[in-house]
Amino acid sequence: MKTALLLLSILFALVAGKPLFADESVGVQTITIASPARGKDLKVTVWYPARPGGEPKMVGDSKLFQGAPALANAPLAPGRFPLILVSHGSGARIENLGWLATGLVRAGFIVAGPNHPGTTSGDSTPFDTTKLWERTNDLSIVLTALTSDPTWQAAIAKNEVGVLGFSLGGSTAMEIAGARANREAYARYCETYPKMADCVWFAGGKGYIDGEAVVSEKIDLHRIDKDRFEQSNRDPRIRAAVLVDPGHAQAYDVQSLKEIAIPMNFINLGGPGKIPVAVIADELARLVPKATYAQVDDAVHFSFLAECKPGGAAFLRSLGETDRLCDDGGARWRADIHAELVRLIAAAFARSLKAGM
Repeated sequence: MKTALLLLSILFALVAGKPLFADESVGVQTITIASPARGKDLKVTVWYPARPGGEPKMVGDSKLFQGAPALANAPLAPGRFPLILVSHGSGARIENLGWLATGLVRAGFIVAGPNHPGTTSGDSTPFDTTKLWERTNDLSIVLTALTSDPTWQAAIAKNEVGVLGFSLGGSTAMEIAGARANREAYARYCETYPKMADCVWFAGGKGYIDGEAVVSEKIDLHRIDKDRFEQSNRDPRIRAAVLVDPGHAQAYDVQSLKEIAIPMNFINLGGPGKIPVAVIADELARLVPKATYAQVDDAVHFSFLAECKPGGAAFLRSLGETDRLCDDGGARWRADIHAELVRLIAAAFARSLKAGM
């Protein structure tokens, strides 16, 4: 009953434009969690409602991106809160989603996500990108660790766990929610749309290890491990999902989508006719029984990244980067797009986690 009232109050506050914890601190901790499957530790960032204390920190601040303010190692606020697991996009870092995490914390959630080895900034290769089962396992390990640790266990409403993913992280969230990929469908997609960004990546040329560019061979998608690629990676502890521009949109097994029992909230960045086929999710939403679908006008795929600092676009050009990471799709500022996304995502989880109880 207390949980239901909390979620209803969250939803009311969001509709009213006054998020919970607006006057409270956002705490942040960086922890390491052992991954037996990977044979290494995962670096995990956790944002949470906090009491005053801790050290001011700009999470994710870099020469290119603006960081998000939080209080490092601040004391946890009293109470239990829904947990949102977050999976970042290919070649990104969880810290750069601080703008979203802090917004969700102010709406009453705990937010946690790992940097996925092999698909993180400076540590990313085409071969590792095909291994979605490693990413879903990362999330399951984080969930087990947090709900087993006495401190976090006392703060997490264990039956109210959601997953949020963007791009390749959207693929990860799809699979941990119950979707299964189809290898041949994905191979056909890249044969049909070879200029899509993921297909260009698989065509080879380069990757990144330890921050250095390395030569990468072309990936033959017909020859990747079929059993692993198509296996079920569902974690039944996940009660709701938000999928933002989910990757592999053309490659999911239709029956697996029809069998997903939890609420799935799909968001595409861009208006009608402006969303790449690689991530268009309207058909996915039609196939999943408990699904919603929304589009964010004037956004593009990279609008989900943190705001760029002044001169960011010029800095990217100086590095020879061709992806326009700092550009959006219309007249709106990225900060305005982010504010809309926080409202959509927080409201979706407030509604969906309550519906999934």
